[in-house]
Amino acid sequence: MNPPVRRIELTIGIGILLLALTLGLAFLLAKSQSRVANAPPPVYGTVAAFTLTNQDNQPVTLADLRGRVWVADIIFTRCAGPCLRMTAQMRELQYALPADDTTKLVSLTTDADFDTPAVLSRYAVRFSADTNRWMFLTGTKEEIANVATGSLKLSAVERKPEERQTPDDLFVHSTIFVLVDKQGRLRGIYQTGGEDVAWAKTKQDILAAIRKLEREP
Repeated sequence: MNPPVRRIELTIGIGILLLALTLGLAFLLAKSQSRVANAPPPVYGTVAAFTLTNQDNQPVTLADLRGRVWVADIIFTRCAGPCLRMTAQMRELQYALPADDTTKLVSLTTDADFDTPAVLSRYAVRFSADTNRWMFLTGTKEEIANVATGSLKLSAVERKPEERQTPDDLFVHSTIFVLVDKQGRLRGIYQTGGEDVAWAKTKQDILAAIRKLEREP
């Protein structure tokens, strides 16, 4: 097959894949954006029990997060695309939260083979993460998929070698933040980028939702 034609087909295929990853969230996002301002955030699902490993090589379970509101995303440290923006945005949330706030921030890696605890620890330092509040989690591919895709609606698909435009072009993944309540229920889904996304407003929406969830038992 002609290489330019093959490249066009791959580009179209990736576009279709990205569309498929986001269509499942469209209805949830529409509901989230249209709810009454003073109403509590809706419940989208429940997070299943998990055990992952943080940047300090310590186990983290769902039970460790019980009783706390938390915000999560999925990234990987070799990503040269949206992950850098997303991690910078998560850092903004870190700075915006009061010092005595108990909310946690959770970044899952989709690159489990490369992103060891030591790699994640260096990444945390790079982004000035307060690891008392913000944790970076890894595990086996299956463990990450179970938490990210199975519970948090955070999709991630590995690109085939022939589809990669650069050596670090490894994954197609969600560019959303999700919000989980004290009982381990998914309560918010927020787009972090794109032409129609004003991050300043999105950040304020997330912070407002956090305050509501913190008032819940």
